[in-house]
Amino acid sequence: MSVNIFALVIVLGVLIFFHELGHFLVARLLGVGVETFSLGFGPKMISKKIGITDYRISAIPLGGYVKMVGEQPDADLDPADIPLSFTHKHVFKRILIVAAGPFFNILLALIIFYGIFQISGMLILKPSIGEVNEGAPAYRMGLKKGDLVESIDGVKISSWEDMAKMITTSKGKTLSISVIRGNSMHVVDVTPEPKIFKNIFNEDIERYVIGVTASGDFFAKDLNVLQAFSQSFIQTYQITALTVKGVVKLFQGTVSPKTLGGPIMIAQMAGQEAREGAVNLIFFIALISINLAILNFLPIPVLDGGHLLFFFVEAVTGRPVSIKIREIAQQAGIFVLILLMIYVFYNDIARVFLS
Repeated sequence: MSVNIFALVIVLGVLIFFHELGHFLVARLLGVGVETFSLGFGPKMISKKIGITDYRISAIPLGGYVKMVGEQPDADLDPADIPLSFTHKHVFKRILIVAAGPFFNILLALIIFYGIFQISGMLILKPSIGEVNEGAPAYRMGLKKGDLVESIDGVKISSWEDMAKMITTSKGKTLSISVIRGNSMHVVDVTPEPKIFKNIFNEDIERYVIGVTASGDFFAKDLNVLQAFSQSFIQTYQITALTVKGVVKLFQGTVSPKTLGGPIMIAQMAGQEAREGAVNLIFFIALISINLAILNFLPIPVLDGGHLLFFFVEAVTGRPVSIKIREIAQQAGIFVLILLMIYVFYNDIARVFLS
């Protein structure tokens, strides 16, 4: 339990710090004064004031905030503070400041993936056969456990992903598969067959297969600086796209809301990754950071996405959304978030005590 709590504090601390750092740096870059930069909520524990900014660590490590000069549209301001006021900046500057938080979470994921690829290389699943399903095309044509796929139709195969892609895109065309078995090379002709699978969103998909599973053997491919940089972008894009698709499927009803989790689930997963090693925990932070970015971009008042929605309306209409409408929207947003928090806590408790 202590490992879970410690890992949760580490994960949330890193995520929140980067998120708020994004708001802070872009605000300062665009000439907005920052009164408070806090890691955590509640009573301050450690505090140091530099210039007009009070940097603090607060008692409750489940959040954080940046308080800017003139952040509230109806705030009373000293005329001397107007040049530093958030509300008095051009709407596009306000959009950049608000969007910087989620974007910094994406940047954090990029940095983490780059570091992992530079230090550990890229783990690649070998095209080595683990199990052969009885009666499947591979079984009928003599492929065996331990065979290492060397090429398909003369095309060099370097990974299980390469092999799966060629089989899937064959559309049932017979493939000439060369495998290394012991010290000898064997060539077999295998015709993939269509089969229905459930994807991660519980949707039925048809895929051509030959009836084999991977052995699970990996090898690390060293990457140079440019390759690591490129792969970090690819990894971040793929996870972001998958997360966005998951959110869309959730609203469509394809994905069950029971899959949602809160702090308890994050603590359990963070603790598990921490026990597996530092690299696993750091990779987990990158995944959660991307999820946090997508969540914050949702157009829900209170979240960054809600503020962005108001600012985009202002950019189009040429005048800010009225304070009354914003107050009503904020109250509705808080209500929605409270309901969501109650639901995810219920899911967490159900997983722990009812599973």
